[in-house]
Amino acid sequence: MSESGGAAAAVSAVEVARVVDQAHRESWSTVLASVVRLTRDLAEDCTQDAFVQALRAWPDGIPANPGGWLTTVARRLALDGFRRETNLRRKLPLLVEDPVAPGDDEQPTDPLRLVFTCCHPALARDSQVALTLRLICGLTTREVAAVLLIGESTAAARITRAKKKIAAAAIPYRIPADRELPTRLDVVLTVVHLVYTAGHVAAGPELTRTDLTGRAVELARVLVRLMPDEPEPQALLGLLLMTEARGDARVSEDGELVLLADQDRSRWDARLLAEGVSRATAALQRGRGRFVLQAAVAGLHVTAPSWERTDWTQVVRMYDAMMLSWPTPIVALNRAAAHSLVPGADLEAVLAELDALSKEAALASYAYLPAARADVLARLGRPREAAAAYEAAITLTANETERRFLSHRLATLTH
Repeated sequence: MSESGGAAAAVSAVEVARVVDQAHRESWSTVLASVVRLTRDLAEDCTQDAFVQALRAWPDGIPANPGGWLTTVARRLALDGFRRETNLRRKLPLLVEDPVAPGDDEQPTDPLRLVFTCCHPALARDSQVALTLRLICGLTTREVAAVLLIGESTAAARITRAKKKIAAAAIPYRIPADRELPTRLDVVLTVVHLVYTAGHVAAGPELTRTDLTGRAVELARVLVRLMPDEPEPQALLGLLLMTEARGDARVSEDGELVLLADQDRSRWDARLLAEGVSRATAALQRGRGRFVLQAAVAGLHVTAPSWERTDWTQVVRMYDAMMLSWPTPIVALNRAAAHSLVPGADLEAVLAELDALSKEAALASYAYLPAARADVLARLGRPREAAAAYEAAITLTANETERRFLSHRLATLTH
């Protein structure tokens, strides 16, 4: 079967599974967005069925353009579903509305169309975020739960509620009118940031999923083009670019995690860094939203001559400002971690802050909290307690690269 491009010779089931998995990561949202143009109710089912058909058909030859193949099959399944409906005649005009051919210049904006649709104000904010993470990048319910720091059953319930609400209210899949954008912007920014976060430290053997981080950066760029006068999209893009610039330095040649304090700054991408700092600076001149402040923190890190010469006092001030407008447990944790690095900081007071945060339900599964406690305890000369905290962090860590790093830190305490 050749739906898009030629096919190669027969391949093994293992290779097919690998290519299908890669296509799922890279093309899920694009395929789904294409099918949404034809049907809302069947879009996800048709997209999933296309991937199932790929597993069956590709052993005879993997198409040259897997994403195009999947899009063609998914759209065909959607059309077949319409043909089985008794009211086909009434729905037929929808099939030609807003047509987009493969390769059309508008196609890359389709994922953003889905983001704004899922972030419709008729949905509860938590449902908006959960559903969008599921649709835009094809994260499993477990992965959605992990990035939101909630239980898997809670994530599933949020996604289900959102789908039912969209169907019942017949919410259209479209980018809202300009006047509607500001009311949805904050949650859209949150979603894009979470997509990046899910890829920055991914579950599994690799530290990073570049398909997710790349998708988030592209969405941030589209947002900036869509709303050029808003400081928060500029700030988010700046934040992501500054983080991306450090990507190569995060892992050593032998595949081990390298913390920011130990990174070779000559390996940072100067082009991405310059653009990120420029965008963050421009945003800081026009606003003080939470992404502007996060970008400012990132800017303080990357413009410092070295880790030791980072202005930690100013970093803490940025987090103090964030706590006024966005008082979340994670912001409080980041603030405490930064506070511990201020010269002359009272580490016992920092540890008390971290212990208080340990009672926050939202951080119960967050590995960085016990890891931060372990670091402070080790610096206080309390190795047994630090070791216990590292063990807790290892248990909560889903990324194997981070797990090896934490295990090494634990070993240095116990030997």
